[in-house]
Amino acid sequence: MENKRKALGKGLEQLFNSEPLNMESLNNFEQELVNNTSENDIKEIEIKDIRSNPHQPRTYFDEEALKELSESIKIHGVIEPIIVKKSIKGYDLVAGERRTKAAKLAGLTVIPAIIKDFTDQQMMEIALIENIQREDLSPIEEAIAYKNYIDKTGYTQEEVASKFGKSRSYITNLIGLLNLPENIQNQVSNGTISMSHARVLSKIEDAVLINDLAEKIINEGISVRDLEDLSRDESVVKKNKISRVTTQSSKFKLYERVLQDVIGTKVQISKNKISIPFDSEKDLERILEILNIDIEGV
Repeated sequence: MENKRKALGKGLEQLFNSEPLNMESLNNFEQELVNNTSENDIKEIEIKDIRSNPHQPRTYFDEEALKELSESIKIHGVIEPIIVKKSIKGYDLVAGERRTKAAKLAGLTVIPAIIKDFTDQQMMEIALIENIQREDLSPIEEAIAYKNYIDKTGYTQEEVASKFGKSRSYITNLIGLLNLPENIQNQVSNGTISMSHARVLSKIEDAVLINDLAEKIINEGISVRDLEDLSRDESVVKKNKISRVTTQSSKFKLYERVLQDVIGTKVQISKNKISIPFDSEKDLERILEILNIDIEGV
């Protein structure tokens, strides 16, 4: 019989402090927790007794992907246990929501689980890490996740940016999207309006003008630069001043912001070079995938 090992691996221990996160370690935190749990501590629990993580930032799950995972589970079962916390009425899901949904879709009534006593803040941090590092949240879902994290931990935007390996401006611009009217937020979530366009719209005070400009983005396909020009009219009341793009350096700043919005990492353009920092091999693979660079066979 295998002896019970340490409850939390170093990746999870690092997660629950205010220091910057080592994303390469945290990318595998679930596997690390499984490896540090004896087989006797993995229990079969009733799926009907599991409640979704209340801090889960993801609101949309790809139905087709869930069906594919469900078919795999029908054949192979649930390979990796989910992680839950015991609650008054059953269990709160900490990590593994896609597996849980797919298992239920496959007709399973029980699922293997590791039961741990996490705090609410730890559950929120795990959910945020799991989604940001492993799957593509919509900009609005990500913005809500960071705002909730800041509200509940008391961290500043700068501290959060440092902790999660983002730039301060990325966090600020992201959370700023929540100032947009709800219908515009929905268009950002479904990809009708890009984050770069939305960032410009979020600096405008007038909701009517925001909607008018949003229609131009959708119907006329205006660029981010054109949008900045239209929003620069003296009659437009802005929450933050939108600077004029005139010099070559200013153009590069615009390109940097657009690339940063797409990649989620600070980008620098200077001397005919584009610099994109990464903090691990996994992070590099994520960037290459976003840029649609095929790394198969490398």
